[in-house]
Amino acid sequence: MSALSVKPPRGTRDFYPEDLRLRDWLFEHFHHVARRFGFEQVDAPVVEHAELFTRKAGEEIVEQLYHFTMHDRHLALRGEITPSIARMVMARAGGLRMPLRWYSIPQCWRYERMTRGRRREHYQWNMDIWGEPGPDAEAELIAAVCMALERMGLGPADVRIRISSRALVEETLRRDVLRRRPEVFEPLCVMVDKIPKLGADAVVELLSDADGPVALEPPAARQVVELLSAQDLDEIAGAAAPDSAAVAELRQLFDLLGAYGLADWIRFDASVVRGLAYYTGVVFEAFDAAGALRSVCGGGRYDRLLESLGGPAVPAVGFGFGDAVILELLAEKGLVPDLPRELDDVVYAFGTAERPAAAQLAMRLRRDGRRVELVLGRPKLKRAMADADRAGAARIWLLGPDELGRGVAKVRDLATGEERDEKLGD
Repeated sequence: MSALSVKPPRGTRDFYPEDLRLRDWLFEHFHHVARRFGFEQVDAPVVEHAELFTRKAGEEIVEQLYHFTMHDRHLALRGEITPSIARMVMARAGGLRMPLRWYSIPQCWRYERMTRGRRREHYQWNMDIWGEPGPDAEAELIAAVCMALERMGLGPADVRIRISSRALVEETLRRDVLRRRPEVFEPLCVMVDKIPKLGADAVVELLSDADGPVALEPPAARQVVELLSAQDLDEIAGAAAPDSAAVAELRQLFDLLGAYGLADWIRFDASVVRGLAYYTGVVFEAFDAAGALRSVCGGGRYDRLLESLGGPAVPAVGFGFGDAVILELLAEKGLVPDLPRELDDVVYAFGTAERPAAAQLAMRLRRDGRRVELVLGRPKLKRAMADADRAGAARIWLLGPDELGRGVAKVRDLATGEERDEKLGD
């Protein structure tokens, strides 16, 4: 029998105490911002019915699902939480007061090729607004992303938010290139979403592959990529219908974000289409300004998701903000905080006779709100004091025969070395 591997499965992580302190620090930023915006936290099972993800997700995520069949049920680890949230909304559709403001920090799983900032298991901060059809909702969510980045020490010089509209891209392409083949728009978006990773020429080849799901003529494929390279809203608006609702919505959103004071964070980028098939309107992604990493977060409007699952029509918009990429960026910027162990007091008993009194003292200090470690076993005093100092404790409480006989504990301040007696009854 081969030896058991001490490494976690490829693409997953162990969280040792120092790792979990950093994760908790990041999550606290997520919690803080979501609550500042009036959102309530929700969660859903890690294991879902596989059909929830395969009905309207997009080809790529379906291929990346961890899924299995058990007792004739086809189940999957969630690759994202938006379909689960949609299921929850659908379950109580008649009794929920709209608009909903929900957030979550789920653990997600995708079997995909790993690169820097890309894991097969990750945590993702999600914020979703249900029941609001206008761009006010998108503006709130983008403002929340910016506030979180600011709390972490990042600014517009570090992160840019690129905004586009699936509705605008769809109506523009269907006026021309896709006039006779509107059904290929969704697989086209999956391919166009790969431009930052593969480059324009490679995506042209994908779009024009005669055996592929889009199969455009090479000149048409090149035309699509050139259209979606637009970095100015006026440029692509010229190819849209004169009365385009999607253009009007984008202009309104940019005006709103200016009112939020976020103009320096944002820019238009027609190539942002998002790879998931359920997006229907405004889409956005946040990237490091240097372009060295994959997207920090991404989201958009998905007004027809509930209908695709058999529920009522409810407008919705949301984003996902992963933990892996932002930690890479914070490390690159020197913004990962030093997070030592939090410990106030250590209680040390010299012998067996003093242990009951030491346990009573430790419990009294804990009930007073202190973080207290009771030394276990029989280490020498010198080691116990060194361990307490290394752990960041402020004080060590010493209980020996003499102290117990006098009804006191000796308290040593580990920073100054000063000592005093404290009555055990105080």
